[in-house]
This record gives sequence, structure tokens and C-alpha cells, in this order.
Amino acid sequence: MSKYPDVAAIFLAALLASGTPAQADGDPAKGEMVFKRCVACHAVGSNARNKLGPHLNDVLGRTAGSLPGYSFSTGMKAAGQNNVTWTETTLDSYLTNPRAFIKGTKMSFAGLPKESDRANVIAYLRTFSRTPASTDSAKTAPSSAAAPQESASTSTGPAAPAQLAATAPIPRHGIFHLGRVATRTEIEAWDIDVRPDGAGLPEGRGTVSQGEVVYTEHCASCHGDFGEGRDRWPVLAGGNDTLKAERPEKTIGSYWPFLSTVFDYVRRAMPFGDARSLTNDQVYAVTAYLLYLNNLVTDPEFELSSDNFSRIKLPNEGNFIPDNRAAEPQYANKSEPCMTNCKPEPAKVIMRARVLDVTPDSDLKNKPKGSVD
Repeated sequence: MSKYPDVAAIFLAALLASGTPAQADGDPAKGEMVFKRCVACHAVGSNARNKLGPHLNDVLGRTAGSLPGYSFSTGMKAAGQNNVTWTETTLDSYLTNPRAFIKGTKMSFAGLPKESDRANVIAYLRTFSRTPASTDSAKTAPSSAAAPQESASTSTGPAAPAQLAATAPIPRHGIFHLGRVATRTEIEAWDIDVRPDGAGLPEGRGTVSQGEVVYTEHCASCHGDFGEGRDRWPVLAGGNDTLKAERPEKTIGSYWPFLSTVFDYVRRAMPFGDARSLTNDQVYAVTAYLLYLNNLVTDPEFELSSDNFSRIKLPNEGNFIPDNRAAEPQYANKSEPCMTNCKPEPAKVIMRARVLDVTPDSDLKNKPKGSVD
């Protein structure tokens, strides 16, 4: 009897599902856009290597948990032992809800609820697979996935830099004829930092209740429904009066100095694996919801906007001090800092840093920290 009957049962149900798989109508070009949510952990293409998760070249037709050189979770290995093979059908089921399909998987991604997104990303992955494509699922690969066809053993992947360089126009400006002046639109796309006084804030607004919807869909899979954190992903709420404790809980409400830091980080880097995908209104709404989770606002209909943003003060702001390194002797006197024999006696180790290990981990010993399936 299988030690993991749930895996075998789910796999059997997927195989017996009637009808044509949704992936047959997938569009690889659209799938390339969906796959941007995955690139933080997974790679494809001619130079693909294992990252936090395994590379996905030739994933179609591969037995679950079998890629050499990658340390899989117990659940993923058990799926392979129960003859789970990645097909269009099983990938569709897995991407719908990874943790429901493979119990014990390390992948923290919540899944792709839209059938079209799953179909498109699987069609994109097929362009990096040597498994023969069916008539329905054989789509034209996106331009960035074009690859030579001389040998069946050649994995498809992005065009080589030399190929791209050969077709690129040669700039005529400057000494070396390299690059060009950035356009105003390009500069504005990167110049998105926000100061504590609100300078740099975009136009927009969002309420706590609107933020709850966005947070639940994009953030809760890592940070928990109430900001409590899942696995070893950061805790965002709570931690009041813990800063003097041996293990303080450094959350937005207990530690962070400025709300602009919260807004800027969410806008610039979140959601994980799909950064810059939220609108300005959604970022305002999520920031408002994070204030609510930390009891810094209590009205579910509180609306945060560029008009009232700078009036919000976080509790720990007063405990941060300005950077005064410019007053240190080597900077003030413009002298060289001491680099050797700076103390009359040998240095002594008086304290050792804890291993914080803040990234998600598996249940097995001796595995790379933070890996995902």
C-alpha cells in the first residue's frame, strides 16, 4: 500500500478526467508573460540552471521529483514513486493548486486560478521540451523562445546574444557608439522611489477593504491571511513591545520607521515573482490593509491616498536616527581609515551572530535553504 495514497488518488483522477486538456489551446507567447511570475524560482532555455526550484527544460514527460542534481521534497519524491509524470493534464492540476495536488511540496506559490493562464504557460513550457507536441498543442513559440532544430537533443531556448547583436542597429552617437539616451518614459518607469515626506508618491487611492482582496489573492500565500507569516516568509503584523526581547518580531507596526518604505517595497518588489504587476491604486489599498492588520487604522473603509499619506506615522519612527557616518574622523578629516593593526591587542570574538535562516526550507536535512519544487 502506498505511503502517500492521496498523491496516487489525485494523479489517477487527473488521468481519468474526461475531455480535451485546456493546454491544447494554449498560446506560448502569452505563456511567456505568465511565466514571469515563475522566473524568481525556475529557469528555462539553453542556459537554464536549477535555482530555488528546478529548471523546467523538458519538464513534459519527466517523472515528478526525478531531475538529477536537484534536492526535492519528500512529497515530490513520493509523487514520482507513485508514477506521477508531468503531462499537460497533471501540470494543469498541479498549477491549479500545487499544495493540494502534491502534499508536502515546498512550492509556496498559490497557483494559477485562471484556466487560460495555465494553458498558456504549459504551451510555453512545451517549447522547451523534446516531448512531441500534439496537433492541438503545437503552437508557434514566442520569438524569445526560438531555438535551432538541427538535433532532437538540443533544448529549445532564447536566441543567443550573438544572434541578437547581429540584427541590432549600430548607434551613431558617442565615442564607442554604444547605447542611447534614455527617454523620459523609461526614466519615469524606474524613478519610482518615495520619500518619507510623501515626495514621489504617484496619484492613486485605495481602501482597507479593497486591499484585503488584493492581499488575499497576491500576498497571503507567503505572508499569511493576517500578516502572521507562513513557513519562514516574513511576518508583517504584530510584534508590539518585542523590540527589547531576545528575538524581537520586526513587523511594520513594531519596527519599520516610515510608511513610505512599505509602499515603495510593495510597489517595487511585490508580489514575489511578479513584481511591478500591481496598479498604483492596488498598492495604496494593500498598504492601507497592512496598516489595518497592525491596528494603526481601525476603519475597514479607511482610504489611503497621496493626500493623507504623509500624515500617517508608524510607532517606531522616533527610534531611528539620521545617518551620521559623515561625522566620523576618516570622513570628516578626509583621512584613510585604518585597515591593519588598528588595535593594540588581537581582536576577541565576544558574540556570535545567530543563523536567522529566514527563507522557506524543506523537512529534510542537508538541503539547500530556501529551495522550492
